[in-house]
Amino acid sequence: MIQKIVLYNSLTREKEIFVPLIEGRVGMYVCGPTVYNDVHLGNCRTFVSFDIIYRYLMVSGYKVRYVRNITDVGHLLDDGEDRMAKGARLEQLEPMEIAHKYTNGFEEMMRIFNTLSPSIEPRATGHIIEQISMIEDILKRGYAYQQNGSIYFDTLKFINDKHSYGQLSGRIIDELLTETRDNLKNQEEKRHNSDFALWIKASEEHIMRWPSPWSIGFPGWHLECSAMSTKYLGKTFDLHGGGNDLKFPHHENEIAQSIGACGQAPSKYWLHTNMLLLNGRKMSKSEGNTISPEELFTGNSVHITKAYTPMALKFFMLQAHYRSPLDITDEALQGAEKGYKRLMEAYRSVDKVTAGMLENNGPKDNEILILISQSYQQMNDDFNVPNALASIFELASIINSVKDGHINAELYSVDTWKELVSHLKIFIEGIFGLKDESSADQEGTIDGLMRLVIDLRKDIRDRKDWIFADKIRNTLQELGIQLKDGKEGTQWSKL
Repeated sequence: MIQKIVLYNSLTREKEIFVPLIEGRVGMYVCGPTVYNDVHLGNCRTFVSFDIIYRYLMVSGYKVRYVRNITDVGHLLDDGEDRMAKGARLEQLEPMEIAHKYTNGFEEMMRIFNTLSPSIEPRATGHIIEQISMIEDILKRGYAYQQNGSIYFDTLKFINDKHSYGQLSGRIIDELLTETRDNLKNQEEKRHNSDFALWIKASEEHIMRWPSPWSIGFPGWHLECSAMSTKYLGKTFDLHGGGNDLKFPHHENEIAQSIGACGQAPSKYWLHTNMLLLNGRKMSKSEGNTISPEELFTGNSVHITKAYTPMALKFFMLQAHYRSPLDITDEALQGAEKGYKRLMEAYRSVDKVTAGMLENNGPKDNEILILISQSYQQMNDDFNVPNALASIFELASIINSVKDGHINAELYSVDTWKELVSHLKIFIEGIFGLKDESSADQEGTIDGLMRLVIDLRKDIRDRKDWIFADKIRNTLQELGIQLKDGKEGTQWSKL
């Protein structure tokens, strides 16, 4: 049964009932990383949040097409240099080497946090043709102009034609018209400070360049998301997400571009995640107030006293609503680590508790059913993960109390208890995307022991003690482990 979800729309600044354009289907676009450097923790928080939203929409019965882009061209720095080109220059690599290296690193980090892959993950450099086509459409509708081989969006004409500009970011039009939107060296080419680049003519030293009807150059940063979301989700789709820092100018300009090219706004609902703080302050490299995922995993930072596992860190992220700031402190991380371990302890115990229960119907059944219902209600209220997690924790407390003998198991019916087991699996694994790291540790230990056994058996075979070698293989087979000898050595697998 499809859930009735209420979400906070950044565009209207109100909670609204989510009604997709096509019943039972959702198109969702989330702005992905610029792959010129290692992914930072704030990005991780954003993508973990949207992964949970993606998972919950699917659990709620929707068929979801989730598009998350990779920015590998056009994102300029304050001095006008492309981020990808700067990364290539500093590391003495080709821009596409930089893109490949940091895209792989980003996807590995997403795997570490156990997020699902999006349905489509398009790259800006793979959609130059679509971006040029969109610029042509904007030019035809009169919302762009050419100057010396570059193309700029005409914000003043857009505003004068009574189109909404500034609604998403909450900016006043007079302020917008005095602000500079692009990090370009040739600002004097623009008619207004607020105009932004759709196509930038490349200088001789610029290494990322493509032919276009106007010049050899490259697309503006904002254009890629408009072009790719339109291609894969249509002129208007359901959900558009990203970090709060993208509201202006990136998302504001996306809206203008899409209206300028297609005559309609790109997304019905806009969702934005809030920022990460470190010890109560905004992260800043210049002030030394920053920490990376790797530093958290290794403990190699002055800001923490120990290392934290990926799932403990992910559990910490779940404790704040996606629209709220999240403050990283060593104390808060330690508390999250303890909470994660308590939850996993209950989750590991639930099957054993179920197996030892008797068929009966007790007075406390209603308590479990209420908590199960509450967790869905809380997720339906703008994906309120912290509140849903609190309900899951209450269920975990019941499990631990039954396991420890503080509550009589016979107070609960087996049917209700089985529903509890199913519910925990859906939320812990299916929605929150949490893994039991103790199981992973155990698997790693078993693999290490098997490698040792294989090495010892190899020594025995090298001594031509075939009887003892066969005994090891046969005994392992009786225990459900199969050895396969091949040219590249011996491999093991569970039967």
